[in-house]
Amino acid sequence: MFYFVRHGKTDYSEKDTKIYQGMGVNLAKLSEKGIAQIKEAAKDERLANAELILCSPYTRAVHSAAILSKELGVELAIETDLHEWLANKNYIYVEDDIAEQAYREYESNQGSYLAEEKDWEDAEAIKKRVFPVLEKYISHQKIIVVCHGMMIQAITGSEHPECGEIVVFDWETKKKIECLAE
Repeated sequence: MFYFVRHGKTDYSEKDTKIYQGMGVNLAKLSEKGIAQIKEAAKDERLANAELILCSPYTRAVHSAAILSKELGVELAIETDLHEWLANKNYIYVEDDIAEQAYREYESNQGSYLAEEKDWEDAEAIKKRVFPVLEKYISHQKIIVVCHGMMIQAITGSEHPECGEIVVFDWETKKKIECLAE
């Protein structure tokens, strides 16, 4: 069983300064509210007795996972393919206004390309990069995955989670759905 936790609220006060320009924005840490959100999530009984915490390489996720690791006494591992949704699937940095437009397109199309392929990462591409990561850990009974809202939404089929929200994902249910689709 996987317990997805969306990272806490991020402090973007240094955005567009120093090394935080462009993709450097992914180095932003949690805000005080974000820290409190994750400490509160750590109290949730569903996370008790987890065997491992997996997390995205982005600072907001690593910061969240580090708090959970400390609070729960669980080891953490970073998996690079648990990164945030890509506004440009070719890993090319795009300006905020272009990324926001791509996000609006993703949302209005429920994560799928309708008429033509776009530059943004669709939900199927997210699944193709995340499922192999999760599959490496299916021998564990309980894994916490600290990552990003759009990824959680694409993988679990849930609504976009709030910061610090926990979404449960059963790998066996995923497998049953795949068998029915075949």
